[in-house]
Amino acid sequence: MAVKIRLARHGAKKRPFYRVVVADERMPRDGRFIEQVGVYNPLTHPHVIDLDLEKIDAWMAKGAKPSDSVSHLIDIAREGDKPAPVKPQKKSKKQQEKDRVAAEEAAAAAAEDAE
Repeated sequence: MAVKIRLARHGAKKRPFYRVVVADERMPRDGRFIEQVGVYNPLTHPHVIDLDLEKIDAWMAKGAKPSDSVSHLIDIAREGDKPAPVKPQKKSKKQQEKDRVAAEEAAAAAAEDAE
């Protein structure tokens, strides 16, 4: 019997909520499962990822294979509460020009003060 650790979709239409379950790979996605090992809610900000890593490790030691999405969630859960990297915002051409003019004026003012 091949066992998978995968997501089972629950929740209303267009409002998904996932359970992380250990199931026989022959069972349907939302069908019978062996054990629930966590939950994932992608609609909240930040996303709720609540996994029992001890149970997941025990099942993986027995030969269960996590799906791609679950393995990504496991990696996120193991990293802990690290803040997400902040992307620098791209400035508009007008803002870039304003910044350039302000920098030139600041350099000119610094040159005058140095004299």
